[in-house]
Amino acid sequence: MRRPRVKVDAEEEEAYYHCMSRTAGGEWLLGEREKEVLRVQIWKLAEYCGLEVVTYALMSNHYHVLVRVPQRREVTDKELLGRYRALHPKLKEVQELALKAVEADMARNGEVARAWREKQLRQMFDVSQFNKLLKMRFSIWYNKTHKRYGTLWSERFKSVLVQSGDALTKMAAYIDGNAMRANIVQDPKDYRFCGYGEAVAGHQKARRGLHQVVGGDGMEGYRCLVVGMLSEAREGKAQATPELFEEVLRSGGKLTLSEVLKCRIRYFTDGVILGSKEYVERTGSRIVSNRQAQPLAPITDWGGLHVLSRMRSNLWG
Repeated sequence: MRRPRVKVDAEEEEAYYHCMSRTAGGEWLLGEREKEVLRVQIWKLAEYCGLEVVTYALMSNHYHVLVRVPQRREVTDKELLGRYRALHPKLKEVQELALKAVEADMARNGEVARAWREKQLRQMFDVSQFNKLLKMRFSIWYNKTHKRYGTLWSERFKSVLVQSGDALTKMAAYIDGNAMRANIVQDPKDYRFCGYGEAVAGHQKARRGLHQVVGGDGMEGYRCLVVGMLSEAREGKAQATPELFEEVLRSGGKLTLSEVLKCRIRYFTDGVILGSKEYVERTGSRIVSNRQAQPLAPITDWGGLHVLSRMRSNLWG
């Protein structure tokens, strides 16, 4: 049975999503070169689709990306053309001629321009379209580069709808701790294929993304949270050493030990909505009522955060 996906209508309000996808068979297909290509494509496609990357983590057989989908707004033809050319910087001659025809037709709002415009707009402000394009474009590059064919990804992407505030901050910290839990690095700041690592290295888009979650604590407070959550990893996963944890606390982290040790990692991937009880109940009930009358699944309380772990209604995104 496929896992249900919850999506907020972008016409009504903005939303944050933690998206995940795994390679076919869980094979370790993503080396440093592949991760770099995927990293670049994430930033490019987020720009094209009108989304904002909060943070991400690229692993050997899966990816995590936390994105903000703004409320849908009007996009001018000039902006559409700019986004399209940024995504397709090296058009073939026939493609360039076709785009020139679209540009010429825009002045009179002709049929060619309208069809092209509608196609581009359907791919914007939509987390499903973003992941679809990301997986498709990367698969094409990967198969061509490695002279292979067939499916690269094992399944449709999974997503968790995340409330802004505390839930968003902890979700971001969970994602940025992935490489250390997998024992790839000894400190999360040293992993170059995650948003936190890029932000520490000075990447402006990565810093702007994390600025949405660091708030008044700044990057120091966020570092304390990331390492603190790593101090209690699930079985079989690497943990932050006591020395690293103590060092981070001494460096000015503002979180207490009790706060950072409350993490129950499974809620960050097994849920479909994460936030306050009011947010989970309101959002879950609204989405269910918009489709068919189905009872709301049990909501789990987790240290002030609540998770809707499974919905029985058919909520495909």
